Amino acid sequence: MNKKIDEKILLKIKKYCKKKSLKFYLSNNVKLALKLKLDGAYIPSFNKDFGHLSFDFQQKFKIIGSAHNIKEIKIKELQKVEKIFLSSLFKRNKNFLGINKFKNISKLTNKKIVALGGISKKKIKYLKLINDPEFAGISYFE
Repeated sequence: MNKKIDEKILLKIKKYCKKKSLKFYLSNNVKLALKLKLDGAYIPSFNKDFGHLSFDFQQKFKIIGSAHNIKEIKIKELQKVEKIFLSSLFKRNKNFLGINKFKNISKLTNKKIVALGGISKKKIKYLKLINDPEFAGISYFE
């Protein structure tokens, strides 16, 4: 896809989000998110780059990221993310943590942790076992 088309689409999404009072974070492209004056950028767990730290950030621009273990959390801290999406809380995949491991890993950072992975309406009640939880997910909304 052409870069100009990408930017046009992103600007349409930005306009829609603004109209609906939604935040718009672009995944894995901090430079473009800054150029388009979006709300922020999301840095996935596999992205270990620090190049964005040399950019001049607007005051309201936020960077969030994801992690699956302590090593990735430490990298996200060095990348200066504000929130870390930590997974997988419930979904039994290669990154499965479960409640106890999730709680223990969460204590090793001062960053706000957002629970991710297998959070459904049936499992939402278990979030009270995690202190001050925020969560995100697809299963919950299906």
